[in-house]
Amino acid sequence: MNKHSYLRAYMAGIAVPTPVLLVVMTAYTVFRLIYHFPVPIERFIVFPMAVVPNAWGLWNVLFVAWRRHVPLSLGLHGVLLPILLAPLGLVASGLLNFSIPGFATHAFPVLAPVVLIVYYLVWKYVVGFLNRVLGLA
Repeated sequence: MNKHSYLRAYMAGIAVPTPVLLVVMTAYTVFRLIYHFPVPIERFIVFPMAVVPNAWGLWNVLFVAWRRHVPLSLGLHGVLLPILLAPLGLVASGLLNFSIPGFATHAFPVLAPVVLIVYYLVWKYVVGFLNRVLGLA
């Protein structure tokens, strides 16, 4: 099963964030339309819905392509992704005039390590499992 290994790696990468974003968007829609939640993120939601799954897929392709040359575990490779996505999200929010709530800046010192730990675990166990199932490991 050596055919199309990069395509399989891409699909293993996008298989994780896509259903998560679907659940998040469903919850947001319920809160926004039923409970009149006052945060209008419709302008900004395009970034995570379009960029994040593709970034995960391409990041997994890079891991498969570089694993022989760069001896980095899949979990540590996954931790580097939010370090790239966070500045992109800040730039996108600035370009779209989407103000980041004040509590987010106060929560950043606590949430940043939690996000890195979650990314490490998801990449190590979930994406790693999908890579093994698809014969990429």
